Formats: sequence, structure tokens, C-alpha cells
Amino acid sequence: MILTTDSGSVGELVERLNEWLRRLPPAQERIDRLIKDLGDRFGDCLDPVTAEACVEIEQAAWPHCRHLHLEFDPDSAALPDEQSPGWPEPDPSEVNAVGAGVAGLSRLDGGLQVIRLDRLDVLSLAQPFLDAAFSLARGARGIVLDLRHNGGGESATVARIAGWLLGDASTRLSEVTYRDQRRQWWTPDLPAGTAIPADIPVVVLTSAHTFSSAEALVYHLRSRSRVSVVGEATPGAADHVTPIQLTTTVRGLLPEAYVTDALTGTNWEGHGIRPDIPCQASEALSTALSHLDGNAPAVDDLGDRG
Repeated sequence: MILTTDSGSVGELVERLNEWLRRLPPAQERIDRLIKDLGDRFGDCLDPVTAEACVEIEQAAWPHCRHLHLEFDPDSAALPDEQSPGWPEPDPSEVNAVGAGVAGLSRLDGGLQVIRLDRLDVLSLAQPFLDAAFSLARGARGIVLDLRHNGGGESATVARIAGWLLGDASTRLSEVTYRDQRRQWWTPDLPAGTAIPADIPVVVLTSAHTFSSAEALVYHLRSRSRVSVVGEATPGAADHVTPIQLTTTVRGLLPEAYVTDALTGTNWEGHGIRPDIPCQASEALSTALSHLDGNAPAVDDLGDRG
């Protein structure tokens, strides 16, 4: 049974967090280790819950679950959840106001197309913007997909973008494992001649802020040898998370499932995606353009790059 009292002490918060971790995600050794480590470290802590304490708990969790996040609001009067509420419906006006995260489209001299995508909104709202962006890119000599500021979002949106780059025919992209079910994600069937031609090179830009489903997009595309990756290593958040009000003042984003690539059977949890051409995020665009023009530095032999 999930406790429904106020935040109390750090030890009490961690007890409630661990109850949800036993309840939400599928059984995994790393989740068992996470529960044990949090209990060992914080279980007897009588200090009051603060924003700093939440950060400390997060950082202790990250070696096991990079996506776990705690938000502290001392003015909150929210009731703790007894059942997982799921994600709230997005506000269409807010999504439309930011163009569903399509933050920039540039056709550069020489025919190179840059698409900056800062978020992955729900597909029903994002699809018109995404389809317009990638339609414009069909005639480009090469494409740069800038995900340096992308914190993730919807799996269906990942599949739609992947479809534009992997071809018109539907292909199985990933499998998401929940406690009580598994769900497969496929790229869509597109009308013949819709997808970006396979001979148009694509470079993806990454940074330490490329997170969650944005990492999934990069991982799935590179596992199919469709893109080169330029920039910084990503954090390594492969779990699907859901919001849970743990206490009156603490809301968590907690793991409820994990994703694996359909081709490799692996994911990027914990180790992230290491770029083919590593560089500072601020230098990634110029490096990618040089790569597409044939003037890039040699790709490092990075072994298992994630």
C-alpha cells in the first residue's frame, strides 16, 4: 500500500519511492539494486525533505536509472497518488505555439538542410510540423538533424521521424517492456516515394542534453547505419517514465518500462550514445557540415559506442 502522508523525512520519502519502484517497472536486477542502494543510503535519514535532498536522491539513483527525477515544491498541496495517473493531455495551443519543437529549418548554400528539433511532442499534434520539415528536406544534398537541445517525448513521434529516414516500408523499430505487457513500435507505411532517399546522407547532432526518446531516435537510426553522430555523448536514459506524486511536496518521474532496439536487442541505458565524431556541442554543426562536405576528421575507433 502506498503511504499518503506529507513528505516527512528523507527516509520516509525514500520508503515511498521504493514502494513505487517495487510496483511500477518490470522486475530487473538493476531496479533491485536501486531499491537496496536507496534504502541503505537514505532509509534512516531523519532530515526534512528539501530540494537539495531530492537532488541527492536523484544522483544516487542515476547509476541504476538515469531517468529518475524528483521535483520539490514546498508550496504544493497535491494529494499523493495511490494509482499511477499517467501523463496529462498536452495543450494543443502550447504545442502549436512552438511548432511542435521544430525550432529551425535552414537550407544552406550547397544544398545542405539543417533541421533543429527541440522536443518530441505527441504525434497527433506534431505530425503536420514534422512532415512539413522533412518534406522540405527531400531535395537536399545532405541533412543535419540537430537534437542537441532535445529532451525527449513520444515514442510514436520517434517512429514517424525514423520512417522519414528509413524508407517508405514499415519496419519494426523497438519493443517496450512493461510489468504486464510489451509493446512494439513500427515506422509507418508511407506512400511510395515519400521518405528521404537512402542515398542522402544524414548527420545527427547530440549533446549532454540529448535525452530519453531523443536518444532513442539516434540509437535506432544508427543501429541501422542510417546516420552519423556528431557532438557529445548523451546521458543514457532508456527507461520510459511516468509522473507520480510521491508526497504532497515531491513529484517524481519514475521508471515504468524499458525499451530495446528491435534490431540489436540492446539499449543505451546508463552508458549513453557515444558520437562517431566527438566534439563540443558548440562545434557540432560546423563539424557536421565539414563531414557532409567530405572534410571531416577521421571517425575514432570507439568500439561499443552505445
